Amino acid sequence: MKLPFWRTKSAAPSPRIPSWATPWQGGEPPRSYEAQVRDSFLTNPVAARAIRMITESAGGAPVVSAPGDHPALALLHSCGFGASGPGLLETLAGHMLLHGNAYVDVAVGSDGLPAALFALRPERVSVEVDGEGWPAAYVYRAGTALRRYPVAAAVGGGLLHIRSFHPTDDHHGAGCLGAASSAVAVHNAATRWNKALLDNAARPSGALVYGAKDGERLTAEQFEALRAQVAESHAGRMNAGRPMILEGGLDWKPMSWTPADMDFIAGKHAAAREIALAFGVPPQLLGIPGDATYANYREANAAFWRGTVVPLVRKTAAALTVWLGGRFAGVRIEADLEALPALQPERDALWARLNAAGFLTDEERRRMAGVGD
Repeated sequence: MKLPFWRTKSAAPSPRIPSWATPWQGGEPPRSYEAQVRDSFLTNPVAARAIRMITESAGGAPVVSAPGDHPALALLHSCGFGASGPGLLETLAGHMLLHGNAYVDVAVGSDGLPAALFALRPERVSVEVDGEGWPAAYVYRAGTALRRYPVAAAVGGGLLHIRSFHPTDDHHGAGCLGAASSAVAVHNAATRWNKALLDNAARPSGALVYGAKDGERLTAEQFEALRAQVAESHAGRMNAGRPMILEGGLDWKPMSWTPADMDFIAGKHAAAREIALAFGVPPQLLGIPGDATYANYREANAAFWRGTVVPLVRKTAAALTVWLGGRFAGVRIEADLEALPALQPERDALWARLNAAGFLTDEERRRMAGVGD
């Protein structure tokens, strides 16, 4: 078999940064996946809410199987053997969103059929390639434990790999963390700045001016004693508003910056909008100021489901259909869009157009509406 030109074996493969690592500006080392998750999902409220909205919506999206009530359908909402927590679909949606890759392992029962499905943490999985660049095996590392999954076994129900598009990586997908990292850093910095203001009486510090008429200056000991007294008695939120007693020619000159100088609020809202854009959540749904009327909110909710959640669920369902087909012959899993309340206005508009089309027969209307016989 002749290989494509981009799969031909090179003399010495060059090391590359993993797809989940995001380089910093200025040539600093790439950031790990754990660090990006900590700065966004575990620290930033906008990113955390956006990620939860997507994963919980994908996990709660209605899915159906053919034939109906297939045993494979129950595996998608389970958390493993007697475990509690997020279901498989919710976990896979989070991995796809953050890392760009999702991996599923299967536990087989005594009857030879899948008894439970488990999502593997994607940052622990690496791909082994052969001499021609094709993937040969997946390797899962958890501490000192290591397990190898041959790629040939994945066709028969071994390890399932679902990945998003990555233009520069043949074997891994690209998540949203890298695109959102700069906006998350700006938003987190603005939050820390705001907290620092609160810790310092909610305003920038001022200046103590020594106004001796004869030009005398404070000695080093006097200067250090004065600075220690101010830090102990007047700095911090517990001392906010405490009056300052001055003597010996000292005068207090407050200093401040206007919001127009810092553009603080506008910059924070702009960063929040960029975070929402990176994860595919309309800003209105996250409470970010803007066009927050009811009509816009309803349209934003429909766009969120149609453009973000539904494609994610469909991609996952299609991959699971192919993968579980090696275990359950003829099984098909797909999203049930007719059961989504957020898309009900679209269905009502479709039915109204079909009812108004008098030249169509009832059978044609049913077929165009996607309703079976």
